Amino acid sequence: MYDVTRRQLMHLGIGAAGAAMLPGLSVPARAEDQTLALYNGQHRPPVEALVAAFTAATGIAVVTRNGNSAQLASQLIEEGANSPADVFWSEESPSLAAVDGKGLLAPLDPETLKQIPEKYTARDGTWVGAGARCRVVVYNKSMIEASALPKSVLDFAGEAWADKVAFAPNSGAFQQQVVAVALLKGRDAALAWLKGLRQYGRVYNSDSAAVEAVEGGDIPVALSNNYYWYALEQELGPDNMNSALYFIGNGDPGTLITVSGAGVLKTSKKAEAAQRFVSFMVSAEGQAAIVGAIAEYPLRPGVVSPFPLKPFDQLDPAPVTPADLGDAADALALLREADLA
Repeated sequence: MYDVTRRQLMHLGIGAAGAAMLPGLSVPARAEDQTLALYNGQHRPPVEALVAAFTAATGIAVVTRNGNSAQLASQLIEEGANSPADVFWSEESPSLAAVDGKGLLAPLDPETLKQIPEKYTARDGTWVGAGARCRVVVYNKSMIEASALPKSVLDFAGEAWADKVAFAPNSGAFQQQVVAVALLKGRDAALAWLKGLRQYGRVYNSDSAAVEAVEGGDIPVALSNNYYWYALEQELGPDNMNSALYFIGNGDPGTLITVSGAGVLKTSKKAEAAQRFVSFMVSAEGQAAIVGAIAEYPLRPGVVSPFPLKPFDQLDPAPVTPADLGDAADALALLREADLA
């Protein structure tokens, strides 16, 4: 199992990084066309784990360019046919959808797509989910009882929760949640929810900062992704945690499944190796490497996370797929209308 600390998980570097390799691994000299260029917007620990396993299995080196998923998507669109990228691994599906919307992603091998449930892949087969995370409510156990938490995430936007709820409007996962609210409840309801959160909630600059605030007793509740809490638990120890997770379920947008995923660039000059990399991501070995490094759910059936996650089939999430979310462009419009962007 690959260990991950909170600081590792929350730190995304910008710039080029060398190919990750297993310690002591001896790999023959490689031709230039065997070195892949990966534009990476995902957290580093699962990427380093997957790249190490892939290089060990294939002898193909991978050089990563790390950054924010949305920024990398914009860069790929700007580079167009001149992009040096072979593979784009995004923390969030909307960034993949944005790149795909410009016609820049190649169809993936049908055998690759078959490894993952269809609802976690692009409708046109150009990208595939590599890991799933769940939107959750993190609450401080000494400040509030789980029984007092509401049955819908929309309820947090009311006066009863004034200065009790932390949220991060610039979080890509939160923005996907906004789209899910709009899809399930209507655009007016999504705007009203955001305006209520702006009035009664407290803005943080990231989901991880919001989780830390709850753990530290600064605020009772935060809207976040499940894996930030697990990273904190791994660092502090289960017996030292002041906070816990609350899953709303009931098909509510408060329990939204989002995915990280990857696609191959049409302009890749190493298309065969790039397709092989994405295929490895969704293999049993690749999925085990990814979920061993971060508390995401594996998407390939039969792979088990080493983290004590709530069983995937018990989440009862919002009936919204990553493909339904599209490029999540309307979230930014709603955030601007609510004076949150």
